[in-house]
Amino acid sequence: MKLKMMYSFLNSDINLIEKKLEETIQTKSSLLKEASMHTLQAGGKRIRPVFVLLGGKFGNYDIHVMKNVAVALELIHMASLVHDDVIDDADLRRGQPTVKSKWDNKIAMYTGDFVFAEALDLMANIRNPKAHKILADTMVELTVGEIQQIKDKYRFNQNLRDYLRRIRRKTALLIAASCQLGAIAADVDESTHKKLYRFGYFVGMSFQITDDILDFTGTEKELGKPAGSDLLQGNITAPALFAMENPKTKSEIEKVHEHMNPLEISGVITLIKESGAIEKSMALSDYYLDKALAVLEELPANKVKKSLRDISKFIGRRKF
Repeated sequence: MKLKMMYSFLNSDINLIEKKLEETIQTKSSLLKEASMHTLQAGGKRIRPVFVLLGGKFGNYDIHVMKNVAVALELIHMASLVHDDVIDDADLRRGQPTVKSKWDNKIAMYTGDFVFAEALDLMANIRNPKAHKILADTMVELTVGEIQQIKDKYRFNQNLRDYLRRIRRKTALLIAASCQLGAIAADVDESTHKKLYRFGYFVGMSFQITDDILDFTGTEKELGKPAGSDLLQGNITAPALFAMENPKTKSEIEKVHEHMNPLEISGVITLIKESGAIEKSMALSDYYLDKALAVLEELPANKVKKSLRDISKFIGRRKF
């Protein structure tokens, strides 16, 4: 089953969110508008807005309230990707030129800032101060995660704990906040919205680990960028960490550097795939996915629990 089929009952609401996304990034600056639209039209799974809406289904669901939160979370995600591409000097994302590639670093940074600002403006419609505190804390952690990733580039002696702490900040917390903020916007009780946060956190960890696996197992066409791009950019992810448990493999991985020809990395990718590291990474992803599913069982009876279960299994075990 395709991902979109798992939340097809939300189609009309998702369409409203897509429309709101386009409306929100309209601006008098034609350049900012064009760069922002370029990012939006590059696509994406819209996982965060979907989790916002599903979290809201545990309370007083009003799409006109929910869409502000859903769009805000997607915009924050979009902005972080625009900034990421500057940091990583990435020319492609999802098979399309990045903003920094199509324009330049300065335009990309200001585009990301503009999109962030629009997200905060939308969240001003949510009057619960707890929501604003959660979002602010999440954005702080997201930024710390980005800084840590820069510090950890080509640091081959890092351990699994370093990696998990980094993906917690970079990915998992924003998905956790999406689930929780959707629930808070729908006036869900504290016990439930905290459980939704934990569910989202575990799903987010599984999602990112799977994403990091796919960077080694996918083709350039599937990835929209060359396979092994993360490692080539100095981002040491779970498969590389597990592969480096073998000293001989580690010595080959440590030869990867910023100016290495992408074709040269194919041999390193083969070594990683043959080391058993992919299977160990998949087991780690499943560990977090199982924890997410266990939290899901603690949530109140609700018809959307099946959708949450199906979506979490899909994104945690997806091939593409």
